[in-house]
Amino acid sequence: MDFVLSGAAACGACLFTNPLEVVKTRMQLQGELKTRGSYQVYYRNVFHAFYTIGKVDGLAGLQKGLAPGLVYQFLMNGVRLGSFAIIESSGHIHTEGRVSAVKTTLAGAVAGVVGAVMGSPVYLVKTHLQSQSTSSIAVGHQHKHQGMIHALAAIYRQHGILGLWRGSSAAVPRVSVGSAAQLSTFSSAKELVLDLQVFPKDSWFVALTAGMISSVVVVIAMTPFDVVSTRLYNQPVDHLGKGQLYKGFTDCFSRTLKKEGLMGLYKGLGASYFRIGPHTILSLFFWDELRKMYQRQQLR
Repeated sequence: MDFVLSGAAACGACLFTNPLEVVKTRMQLQGELKTRGSYQVYYRNVFHAFYTIGKVDGLAGLQKGLAPGLVYQFLMNGVRLGSFAIIESSGHIHTEGRVSAVKTTLAGAVAGVVGAVMGSPVYLVKTHLQSQSTSSIAVGHQHKHQGMIHALAAIYRQHGILGLWRGSSAAVPRVSVGSAAQLSTFSSAKELVLDLQVFPKDSWFVALTAGMISSVVVVIAMTPFDVVSTRLYNQPVDHLGKGQLYKGFTDCFSRTLKKEGLMGLYKGLGASYFRIGPHTILSLFFWDELRKMYQRQQLR
């Protein structure tokens, strides 16, 4: 049940934040491997990108990749948060009755890696679909998929089962770092809010406040890995399935840093916060509330 509740919580958050995921993906691909000022800027900031995509691609353009996004959230976060909930309820993240920062970080990272590997194929498709755009505002390589099932079938047909896990070398560090930052800070922040007695123990404001604190840490820690992940997933491949722009995670990271500077690894930072921030807050809030509802039902 922990896995189902975790997946449902993440899907609920995804419905609200998917348009921001589209914006974030486009901004991270804009000016790929080009020095500042040498490329046309279609998206000046998160608000301008939101407006431009809505105007050119229509409102449906802002919900591109929603189907694989929901599947990914259910798979990845169902496993990730579900695993963490089991570890937490077993008492493995506590030392002498208090939340251990080291133990929660390790538990979050392990849960994140398992979730990332399982959800990688649909994340690959989600990235492809969200980068697809009208040619006048297109950034990054443009894949020609017609939907999630068509994309999965086409990738499998051309590159086999391993082709579906292309880019997972970036997904593992991305999600493990993000998961470790998110779950360790959420547990510690929740404990801090409860200690300060700002809100009643069972108030939903406790989870909401902890989620807001957690989201800031997550965005700062995760964005460079997120940029690399987006680029590795979206790059064109040859007939053997090898990337034509990058050899792997380290190559993408170093080339981006060398060509675009440190800020290249933080492209779309504003979009990342507007997307990851609300998603972190909503998913952790829904997760906490659904678990409390389920526990109340069990006691009846």
